Amino acid sequence: MTSTLTYRTSGVKDTVKADPQWRGLFISGGMAAFAMLALMMVQIIVFVVWPPPDTVEGYFSLFQKNWLLGLLSLDLLYIVDSILLVLIYLAVYFVLRRAGESSMLIALTLGIVGIAAYFASNTAFEMLSLSNQYAAATIETQKKMLLMAGQVMLETYKGTAFDIYYVLNTIVLFIFSPVMLRSRLFSRATAYLGFLAGILMVIPSTAGTPGLYFSLASLVPWAIWLVLVGIRLLQLGRLDS
Repeated sequence: MTSTLTYRTSGVKDTVKADPQWRGLFISGGMAAFAMLALMMVQIIVFVVWPPPDTVEGYFSLFQKNWLLGLLSLDLLYIVDSILLVLIYLAVYFVLRRAGESSMLIALTLGIVGIAAYFASNTAFEMLSLSNQYAAATIETQKKMLLMAGQVMLETYKGTAFDIYYVLNTIVLFIFSPVMLRSRLFSRATAYLGFLAGILMVIPSTAGTPGLYFSLASLVPWAIWLVLVGIRLLQLGRLDS
């Protein structure tokens, strides 16, 4: 069996094929989608059961009590998620590139740049180091300087780089979705869920209460999108095998 699906545009029959030489990447991308979903669920549980602190002192105290929980509170799992997202984006690109080479290349580039921006925004390990220095400090002036440094880290954590990551990955979904509809290599439901998740991600999660509500709402279509994309990538990876 070949990994080929057919669709019609403007009355002309076209054939779009998922290149079988990338089967290994398709399988890796499919597994990454399910792994990302699992980690996302774990992160939600962590945030609900152990809400993150509101202050620098709170984070420093948390790190001293439980360094792992401190790292999780500063999105340690999202670092892993971002690595998995690279695999997902690469797999989707190679599935859909024949249905829209330029669009998919733009989406892949924006996605990779966005993920790189996220890595720059995450300051979990910097905060761990500062908390250790704060715990060892004996001079009040030194403690104040460390608190100021911690505040800078928190502002970086929710600052420009994170917003760039959020916005660029929203654009990626808006580009992926119409190409999915044209190619028919993914279901229409997958494409529409991508649109919906993108719409709900238009307002970054850092934009106060509205951003928080929109980001939480976006998790539902995003989670289903991951499931559908993961299933389809695994199917394409096993075709011709």
